[in-house]
Amino acid sequence: MDNPDDSIPAPGIEIESLAEFDAAVASGPLTGHRVQSVDLTDRSAALLAADTSGAVFLGCRLTPDAVAKVRAEGAFVFPPVPGLPFDPYRGLLYSPDALYEGLADGGYEATPDARAYHWFQRTRANGDTFASMLRALHDDAVSDALDELLTGARVVGVMGGHTTARGNPAYAAAARLGRTLTRRGLTVATGGGPGAMEAANLGAYAAPHPDAMLDKACELLAAVPSFTPSVTDWARAAFAVRERWPDGGGSVSIPTWFYGHEPPNPFADHIAKYFTNALREDGLLARSGAGVIFLPGAAGTVQEIFDNATPNYYGSRGAPTPMVLVGIAHWTDELPAWPLLRALAEGWPMDSRIALVDTVDEAPEALARLSAP
Repeated sequence: MDNPDDSIPAPGIEIESLAEFDAAVASGPLTGHRVQSVDLTDRSAALLAADTSGAVFLGCRLTPDAVAKVRAEGAFVFPPVPGLPFDPYRGLLYSPDALYEGLADGGYEATPDARAYHWFQRTRANGDTFASMLRALHDDAVSDALDELLTGARVVGVMGGHTTARGNPAYAAAARLGRTLTRRGLTVATGGGPGAMEAANLGAYAAPHPDAMLDKACELLAAVPSFTPSVTDWARAAFAVRERWPDGGGSVSIPTWFYGHEPPNPFADHIAKYFTNALREDGLLARSGAGVIFLPGAAGTVQEIFDNATPNYYGSRGAPTPMVLVGIAHWTDELPAWPLLRALAEGWPMDSRIALVDTVDEAPEALARLSAP
């Protein structure tokens, strides 16, 4: 009896650019390779000459002759989907420029980010199986690209409220936190939105620059304190900072179109944006292997605390990772998550991996202490 898995080509090299395609063709057959969202219309001669049996072409542009040839050899071809404001087969994470293309001339509503959100709003509840499949393909491709990016990185998550306004002392403190963590060799990861999340990504961006740069950047951004009423003005202010101080430090953000009214901040150089919020939330916490710092927040941050505590409690992701809560009054009196977390951890391995500090500036040392063997 045939193995039911025989029809699935064995995985080969992932090809995500023309340069990678040229290198693969030069080195031998394309058998089993996965080619993601690459325009191959100028590589028809190479495709006609190459062995493509068992290769998979995901959203690639090919000439009709090349399509016929590779299919005849047993390759799988998933054609591009016209009319979409996003690429469901994308091989790389988003950049700020990619999501905000057109911002300078047409404002936020003209950008791919806004158009993808409006597409999501139209299709999320209409029961269209095809739209659901496209969203799933996209989110899986984003997860794959995120895993490739973060392999070997020491990732620390920074969680906090989206309402922290530019110009607020709490915003500046979160930015200093992101800068300190980045300078210590950690990769900052946030939920990608405005507020404290933007501040942490801004701090990571400021890490290679002199300290005065961050103070000046916060001062300039304070002129547009919030993304309401104008996302356009809010985003343009961020891009003005990037243009004034190019070559910033790297960080990651993981936002979602589920909360599409909250735009992604432009300070993370790698943006893993999802349609499915559950994938985004779990993926952000699961990839924060160096720990998570929770700044003062509301319902979303409380949820993230206990989403992170659950695998730490059961050990479902291995050894518990550090959790640092910032704001004694906030987490003991206003929203008493700390007493519950402390009671939950008592007597379990995670007990030595949780801490409560009063100020943001104390958080990096607390994280280092919890990370010690």
